[in-house]
Amino acid sequence: MMESFKSSLSTQKGKFDIISLEKVAEKHPQIKKLPFSIRILLENALRNYDNFLVTDEHIDTLINWNPQGSENSVPYKPARVLMQDFTGVPAVVDIAAIRSEAIRKGKDGSKINPKVPVDLVIDHSVQVDFFGTDYAYKKNVEFEYQRNRERYEVLKWAQKAFKDFTVVPPGMGICHQVNLEYLAKGVVARDGWAFPDTLVGTDSHTPMVNGIGVVGWGVGGIEAEAALLGQPIYFSSPKVIGLELTGKLPEGITATDMVLEITKQLRAYGVVGDFVEVFGDGLDNLSVPDRATISNMSPEFGCTVTYFPIDDQTIRYMEKTNRDAEQLDLVEQYCKANLLWRTGNEDIEYSNVLKVDLSELEPSVSGPKRPQDKILVKDLRDQFGHLLKEVHGRDYISIEERETWYAEGGSGTARTKDLRPQDQGEDVEVMVDEKSLRSVHLRRGNQEYVLSDGSIVVAAITSCTNTSNPSVMLGAGLVARKAIAKGIDVKPWVKTSLAPGSKVVTNYLERAGLLKDLEALKFHVVGYGCTTCIGNSGPLPPHIEEAIDKSELVVASVLSGNRNFEARIHPKIQMNFLASPMLVVAYAIAGRVDINLLEDPLTIDANGQEVYLKDIWPSQEEIQQAIEMATTKADYAKEYAVIFDGEEQWQNLEAPTGLDYEWREDSTYIKEIPFFKDISETPEPLENIENARVLLKLGDSVTTDHISPAGSFSEDSPAGKYLRSNGVERNMFNSYGSRRGNHEVMMRGTFANVRINNQIAGRQGGYTNYFPENKEMPVYEAAMKYLESKTPLVVIAGSEYGSGSSRDWAAKGTQLLGVKAVIASSYERIHRSNLVGLGVLPLEFAAGENATSLGLSGKETISIKGIESGLTPGKELDVTATKEDGNVVSFKVITRLDSQIEIEYVKHGGILQYVLRQFLEA
Repeated sequence: MMESFKSSLSTQKGKFDIISLEKVAEKHPQIKKLPFSIRILLENALRNYDNFLVTDEHIDTLINWNPQGSENSVPYKPARVLMQDFTGVPAVVDIAAIRSEAIRKGKDGSKINPKVPVDLVIDHSVQVDFFGTDYAYKKNVEFEYQRNRERYEVLKWAQKAFKDFTVVPPGMGICHQVNLEYLAKGVVARDGWAFPDTLVGTDSHTPMVNGIGVVGWGVGGIEAEAALLGQPIYFSSPKVIGLELTGKLPEGITATDMVLEITKQLRAYGVVGDFVEVFGDGLDNLSVPDRATISNMSPEFGCTVTYFPIDDQTIRYMEKTNRDAEQLDLVEQYCKANLLWRTGNEDIEYSNVLKVDLSELEPSVSGPKRPQDKILVKDLRDQFGHLLKEVHGRDYISIEERETWYAEGGSGTARTKDLRPQDQGEDVEVMVDEKSLRSVHLRRGNQEYVLSDGSIVVAAITSCTNTSNPSVMLGAGLVARKAIAKGIDVKPWVKTSLAPGSKVVTNYLERAGLLKDLEALKFHVVGYGCTTCIGNSGPLPPHIEEAIDKSELVVASVLSGNRNFEARIHPKIQMNFLASPMLVVAYAIAGRVDINLLEDPLTIDANGQEVYLKDIWPSQEEIQQAIEMATTKADYAKEYAVIFDGEEQWQNLEAPTGLDYEWREDSTYIKEIPFFKDISETPEPLENIENARVLLKLGDSVTTDHISPAGSFSEDSPAGKYLRSNGVERNMFNSYGSRRGNHEVMMRGTFANVRINNQIAGRQGGYTNYFPENKEMPVYEAAMKYLESKTPLVVIAGSEYGSGSSRDWAAKGTQLLGVKAVIASSYERIHRSNLVGLGVLPLEFAAGENATSLGLSGKETISIKGIESGLTPGKELDVTATKEDGNVVSFKVITRLDSQIEIEYVKHGGILQYVLRQFLEA
């Protein structure tokens, strides 16, 4: 089949074989109505056709694509794999463990190698321990290497031990921004062929690269490992929702405002598991960084990709970012010759079309704990008051009333009605009103100030979502410059940070003279990584933490990120708001979220004059002038010429050598995972699940952060106790995310988020009821007791189970705790796939049913029948739930195994076990 559609293309880069979609269209003219993203999948399938992994049925599904989607599976073999270190380290550990088992079984371990190129960018480990000073970056890097030396050693080993495996060392940038600015090719030239650049990434925000016309999306580490070992990724033929953008952004509106509106609309419409493709005359006014800002938040929409077809803007951006002339010619010639170039005149049939008029947008933030919960800046003050009452049961007191209160009663004296004193440190005076907004009076040296509910304690310019966009980054610098000219500063209780996504950003901020302005407001560079956006915000100043703890303040963060889930940014911060870098600076000056920035004064200057947002907000013309003056092609050439070299610490890092990784018994970072040790040549037959216990009963919207947190943990947690027992001091615990190469830590961290609500436990956090003793204990301890008694476990959940980051340990930990199946109302795409990849059955309640409607308490014993008689995609299974009094609830669930290959993965206990057995058999 491939030969009949084969053609050739001559470019400045050379002559290449291609799959000609023009030839396909001659025989199947309907493909000219296909969305661009489906055309790319079709090319991919035709080029990889072998009638085994990629079959005639797959090709037919794509040529005759159904706009309403279908259960027919689609194969996808990406051109490359992108990893970050949090998910990359466990992937390397897995591949190294597979190689070790192959060597133990007498096989040639050198044949265990990536089959497609892999780029791993170390960006998830740097934490904001130091801030607001010119030494913050240096000290944070020192701490990063102290905490992560073992992890970095295994990555440096992998760089040499595996073929086609590159590592971008720490301090060079965020993986998605490096991908956008450097790694993405648009069109790949390899082995005499030219074809669309495609990828999967072990980070959910991989779709950011869709903004440059590259199809790619986030997968769990398990799927990515299978892809790099040459396995196709299979998924159901998707719907493609057309997103029509019209008009242009008004003066004062940023790309962040735009993406928060799109997030709200797409999440409300429901695009989970779908593709989104953008079209309309609004594209003509959007740069690639603007487009990438939208694509970056695909996981927040819920979709797989948000694709922007290649066009003149793409070529312009590639040229500005120093892609060579031959590559630009290849991209343009290939796409124009192969139905992959956007002209704006296409007649494409989408599953449905949603419209956003860019000219109607207003300044926005989103929060306090979901990215889709957009709030207009002008409404945030009122919305905060509503949230304080509805969620926390406290009446809002306006800033004016508070100022009067303190003027009359001092710093919370006994004269203040209904207040009670609490124990306090030397520099914290705490007075609490149980029913009203709470405030704390703090003294630090010569400084005195009041911290209240709604005070901002973290303001972070962070995340590839925004730091890849010169418009908002230079705009933030201009806000800082104008603020300094007004003589105003950020509030003293705000922890500020600037974490660019690449060193190019620092270069253009310096060239514009704006880095000094940001530093004057204490927005110093703290690192080149994800930092606050993934929870690496570091500790709050001790006196701030004490004030929050003593009076249970509901404080806030403002960040230019893409995620604001509960407890993600910092466990003591209950409200987190996403905003543009420009608004982050403004809110840091205000110091609180209970403010209408469009009408209320930000602050007061030295002369008692009110300063408003409009006084420090730059015009679009000023921003554009800064872009033209400060951004240069030479910066990209300079920084990416040394992208794989690393700084001095990396170059001096000693790492193991040799084919087989040297596993160390005393390591608390890197352990050989037990999945593959002494693996049998053939899998055991599948069995029904009998008399299982419910480990957790959960509600809706449980995220992978809830299941497998990435942030810090306490000494008293199971993971903390494990590390202390192995001689690790508290200040060297690091984070869960940094210890993903050690299954002992990660098992103990599974379902251990301090904000998870297990309905069969009596308190919030990682606890459950161990039913044989009717005793509450940590989830890990209960799971180990169940494993000892060989009791299978299930998890019961609501809708959108596993939403959020593409976190493979959310599935790995689930499996290692002994969970055989999850029964949920619905799943986020990546987590469902990850569960399959670990051999855990994802089951769905029948339509119209859920745990509540069935009267399930979580105290039942669960039996699931129909497994051992043979599984098929979407098969109904019979479940019986026996209550404590002997009454039985019977219901049916749908098996969310969506293809025959997924059934094979489950039979083998997981996708990597399947791949290893294939290798051993060969």
